[in-house]
Amino acid sequence: MRADGLFPAIASFRALHAAAKGAVKGKRKKPGAAAFMANLEKELLRLEGQLLDGSYRPGGYTTFLVKDPKERFISAAPFRDRVVHHAVCAVVEPLFERGFIADSYANRQGKGSHRAVARFEQYRDRFGQVLRCDIYRFFPSIDHAVLKADLRRRIACRDTLALLDRIVDGSNPQEAVNAYFPGDDLFTPFERRRGLPIGNLTSQFFANVYLDALDHFAKEVLRTKGYVRYVDDFALFHDDPGVLADWRERIEKFLAQRRLMLHPRKTRIVLTGDPAQFLGFVLHPGGARRLPADNVRRFRNRLRGLRDRWRAGSVDTREVVQRINSWVAHARHADNARLRHAIFRGGWFDPAWGDGGPATGGPCPEAWPAPSPQRVIRGGSWNNNPRNVRSAKRNRNTTDNRNNNSGFRLASTLEVPEPRTPPSARVCQGRPGPVMMRRAVHAEGELRVHRWHAAPLAFRRRNGGAAVPGPRSSHEQPILRVSIGHGIGWEI
Repeated sequence: MRADGLFPAIASFRALHAAAKGAVKGKRKKPGAAAFMANLEKELLRLEGQLLDGSYRPGGYTTFLVKDPKERFISAAPFRDRVVHHAVCAVVEPLFERGFIADSYANRQGKGSHRAVARFEQYRDRFGQVLRCDIYRFFPSIDHAVLKADLRRRIACRDTLALLDRIVDGSNPQEAVNAYFPGDDLFTPFERRRGLPIGNLTSQFFANVYLDALDHFAKEVLRTKGYVRYVDDFALFHDDPGVLADWRERIEKFLAQRRLMLHPRKTRIVLTGDPAQFLGFVLHPGGARRLPADNVRRFRNRLRGLRDRWRAGSVDTREVVQRINSWVAHARHADNARLRHAIFRGGWFDPAWGDGGPATGGPCPEAWPAPSPQRVIRGGSWNNNPRNVRSAKRNRNTTDNRNNNSGFRLASTLEVPEPRTPPSARVCQGRPGPVMMRRAVHAEGELRVHRWHAAPLAFRRRNGGAAVPGPRSSHEQPILRVSIGHGIGWEI
């Protein structure tokens, strides 16, 4: 039965107030959210009036390009539109939720990517073959007319449908997907509106509505016993590869009716006994999970940038903990305690301390030196490290330096500190060689030496944190990196 009389539950002041509280979570420091919450009552009354008289129109999107892990456009709606999105989903989503199958795991209460991975492993252990499928450019390919027809299958309220149509029609242009399907003429791909912005709460909900027909087709028409889907990434399991090949052809024909295509390279039939990468994990037979190498590489790069910003004083400890904990929470679902121990090495987030950083009350080694109390004039390279200010001044890195080499252009406002040379530390001069490396390894504090980029040669003991200046001649550029035994490992 189609639901009617939904609009008062969406446009009331009480509903909008609850939606604003949900939309502002984690975004209180954003300018748009802060301005809206500063005049909350006034903004909600104005938004309520616009919804009730039909004058509400979505605002423009802020679009930015993300290239990691793959290139795609992310669109951010104005905060007042996000409040409307939360209010709409709170009322409309339960109507469709009861019709979704149990093996659809994206953007649903009590589901999620980790449960989808666990379900994939269950089916993998039961069947011998798997058909891995991915929809080609899913969000830019969603057809507006098909989506509106799906929404009308469950909703009869005219005002609610008009609001949903305005949200769909207000989508900003997405990347072009000029595909032809049976029955199209030359101009059909250019006449039909398509594409939803990635980043909207409503886009995530609309994606589940759009692919709900595919879920029921797999379960009720193909009669597959093993099926799991997360957004546009789904898998079908069977022991006979011939059956899976037939299912692939039938799925391609079904998706063509909804103006979608399977990705030609990512859709394939493979053995379940082979390692498979699914939703951010490499799944091995026997239940072992690993993180993909590119995931670890991206996190190490983010960690270096976060470290430099923390030492420059542009981020506080709380933000550091939140950002790193987000990756740790995902990584803990894989078998990688040794990897996390190698990355953090006795620091805040070392699994030896139970994960979670200083917020958990665990040990807090001085892995990161205290941030500078003075403002950094430019950038955040090693020249802004208080221990390396002498090298920056020696290379004439003044504030008016216009050298294009970013490694020697960044200057600090810190005064040159007096060198501190502990009597027990070893000073190694000259270009590093095997003898120097052996000396460093056997020096007090158990230093681990790695090859790195050109930087002033300095060694820091395991306990104490003092730095020993290296060679002062400009032509000597050692290539060493020293990792401290109980820290995260810094380039010095």
